[in-house]
Amino acid sequence: MPGLSWARTRRPCYGSGARSVVRRLLSTSRGVLIVQLGLVTEDLNRRWYELNSGHRIGDVQRHVIHRTMPWMAATLDGLVKETGAVFEAKFMLPWSFSEEAAVEKHMAQLQHNMLVAETKKSVLSIINGGGKWVELSVEADPIYQTILIAAEKAFWRAVKTGETPAPFDCEPPKPRIEAVRVVDMNASNSWAEFAGLFRQTQNAHADHERAKSELKGLMPEDAKEAMGHGIRAKRSKSGAVSFDLVEMEVGHASVQ
Repeated sequence: MPGLSWARTRRPCYGSGARSVVRRLLSTSRGVLIVQLGLVTEDLNRRWYELNSGHRIGDVQRHVIHRTMPWMAATLDGLVKETGAVFEAKFMLPWSFSEEAAVEKHMAQLQHNMLVAETKKSVLSIINGGGKWVELSVEADPIYQTILIAAEKAFWRAVKTGETPAPFDCEPPKPRIEAVRVVDMNASNSWAEFAGLFRQTQNAHADHERAKSELKGLMPEDAKEAMGHGIRAKRSKSGAVSFDLVEMEVGHASVQ
């Protein structure tokens, strides 16, 4: 699952050396430029979201602990005061950026934070290196959260006991993104190709649907199958009529 790779790739991060390994990971991350860009743009990201959404962000950098699972905690970028949604600010590089990939990458963190904050909504506010800002709404997914809790519980047990964490290789549910924006597709060559094809075939499609309707009406009610002029109609047991193209038969020779 996205975000659950700790159990697969952070094998040294369990047992008695867990704290020292975590400290080394944090120390290393401070030297990563993309991490620093995320830190320095977080305040700008929050102010830009408030300006464009009209909503206010509170509980900035608030540390919260799950009410019944004290081993689950999070430091929130904030909570949207008007909706109670978890606010998550991110900086991402513009190359190969897509909203679907962004949600998939941060899904585990969003679902975790919603669990800890006891809310059903989250907002992913993204600034990328291309000077673009994107707002994405992600709702709590009970199935995803159930698997997430199991994975985190298993890893936390490994941290305490020194056992090797078992990987979670299950396929996560596809992220659901709320449709909130209008997109100009004029720059897409593929869109242009299929838009042209759609326009060219629209009238033919309408004629095709009308022809099917008329042929169904012409087929006798007690007929199981009807054929003629290269068309074969079949009636199913439920009464649905389907059509097939058949080879045209050679016409009979005229009587001399």
